[in-house]
Amino acid sequence: MLPKKTAVTVFPMLVAIALFVAACSPATPAPAPTQAPAPTQAPAPTQAPAAAFDWSTAKSLADGGGMDALVAAAQKEGQLNVITLPRDWCDYGDMMDNFAKKYNIKVNSINPDGGSADEVQAIKDNIQNKGPQAPDVLDIGPAYGPLAKSQNLLAPYKVTTWSTIVGTNDPDGYYFTDYSGVMALEVNTDIVKNPPQDIKDLLDPQYKGQIALSGDPRASNQAAQEVYMAALANGGSLDNIQPGLDFMKQLSAEGNLLPLIAKTGNIAKGEVGITFEWSWNAFANKANLKGNPNIAVIFPKSVDFGGYYYQAISAYAPNPAAARLWEEYLYSDEGQLTWVNGYCAPARIADLTTRKAVSADLAAKLPDPELLAAAVVPNTDQLNAARALIKDKWDSVVGLDIK
Repeated sequence: MLPKKTAVTVFPMLVAIALFVAACSPATPAPAPTQAPAPTQAPAPTQAPAAAFDWSTAKSLADGGGMDALVAAAQKEGQLNVITLPRDWCDYGDMMDNFAKKYNIKVNSINPDGGSADEVQAIKDNIQNKGPQAPDVLDIGPAYGPLAKSQNLLAPYKVTTWSTIVGTNDPDGYYFTDYSGVMALEVNTDIVKNPPQDIKDLLDPQYKGQIALSGDPRASNQAAQEVYMAALANGGSLDNIQPGLDFMKQLSAEGNLLPLIAKTGNIAKGEVGITFEWSWNAFANKANLKGNPNIAVIFPKSVDFGGYYYQAISAYAPNPAAARLWEEYLYSDEGQLTWVNGYCAPARIADLTTRKAVSADLAAKLPDPELLAAAVVPNTDQLNAARALIKDKWDSVVGLDIK
């Protein structure tokens, strides 16, 4: 986030009806004997078992009868389908493993290297599919929350800790902030001996064939915001990202920008020397690579650009109880601290800090609080406009197919 400090806060039912069956049939009259036998007693009416609660209609934990009822229903479903969650992104590896162990529920991870657009499309493609390819829950960029809601793809739900979630949450719970951070440059210093200190430095001929984006800007929320950050560093604004496209065109023309997606593997091998990353990814890569190679995390001098993501539940979730249990887990103290362990500032960080629930070791994994506080963050309308411009003009302006 950059020049002009826009004030957008980053951290900033149904009751089941029981059916009753009256199984009373009149006694058959006996032929007239001398003395009528004692009347046959009709069986007592029996009560049919209560219908199972439909968790797809639950807008809160209380709607379905509380946590015990939710856990039982989720365990009956037996699985949860998540999508585009790399294991090293915000420590989602531990998050999925811990959830699976705690509740004895299998976690199916779909397309971990995909982007936010892939998540929304996966719901559309699997509306009639109740198998493991249909996502139950989403972790999407901020432009995609309102988009998916407008397409009736999301189900509203407010977790128990809703009142402590700080961010640009949908008031009805269709999407809600999960974590945030600041954009940085991640540099393999075993390959790049003179690391860039700012965005414009990337045009230097010494970085020829060394720079890659973290995804395809036409489909990836993170990659689109990398273009946004480049715009702010080159005379653009939150309402004008054209300079970002022009800068990417220059990088490509100079031969500095590679036509591939930067991943931990190709960074480690030296195939990519420099990439843009959210702070949580850059710090996680540095820690996981353990000096082989050495990684520098550099926050550009001219731009302090922040971002956040949303959680949401699919309206067509094949495992609606497990989906809601997952959200309850993510927004519990245990889940929130797992995100901190993955270098992400969770949406409940203020509440956790106030209650002194974050250890000093964990707090040290977050970006400088001043960076987070000062970061410039586009609002939803600005993100939507930027995403539309990138999709429309990337091919004609930049002309580089990122794969």
